[in-house]
Amino acid sequence: MLLKLERGFNKFADFIGLITAMAMVLMIINVFYDVVMRYFFKSGSIAMQEMEWHLFSVIILLGVAYTLKEDGHVRVDLIYDRLTPRKKAMINMVGAILFILPIAFLVGISSIDNAVEAYQSMEQSGDPGGLHYRWIVKALIPLSFFLLIITTIGFFLKNLNTYKGLHGLEEYNLKGEIENLKQELEEHKHHIVDIDEKGDEKGDSK
Repeated sequence: MLLKLERGFNKFADFIGLITAMAMVLMIINVFYDVVMRYFFKSGSIAMQEMEWHLFSVIILLGVAYTLKEDGHVRVDLIYDRLTPRKKAMINMVGAILFILPIAFLVGISSIDNAVEAYQSMEQSGDPGGLHYRWIVKALIPLSFFLLIITTIGFFLKNLNTYKGLHGLEEYNLKGEIENLKQELEEHKHHIVDIDEKGDEKGDSK
């Protein structure tokens, strides 16, 4: 039962990650368009420039929930790395209850009034040609922290299942990714050297 619940929360977090990835692609296209128009055509759009930080806000606010699911947040691992998976799971559960949930709930609740006020006043950009409906971005603040609460529950369940021994502890391993990248680069480097050596041999035979 707990494993099924965990998979359900993981799918929900993956959906948030998909939306975040789409926002990232749109922001890259937006920045590319602004740069081309500014430097090649001496033109630009205030609305498109503001859209950059709007999309960036979406990426940051929604990405928080997905990052927690992937256990990719920043922390001091000097002691944590030396612990057993069960102890790590216990620390993660205590941290989720004592720190993440209260802060997420507090920020989510306190930011609702700001979003409602922006909606009622139909707040828009102060610059001519800027974007309207700024309340949409402000509404993402409480929404993102409520999504964080949901993914925190999934994070707690994942660590609870680890503590119970139902599965291992899946951690975001930056060092492992760096080592894998180095290995791939070395293999690619050797591959290029082999090709060059074959080319030299062919040149010598001529």
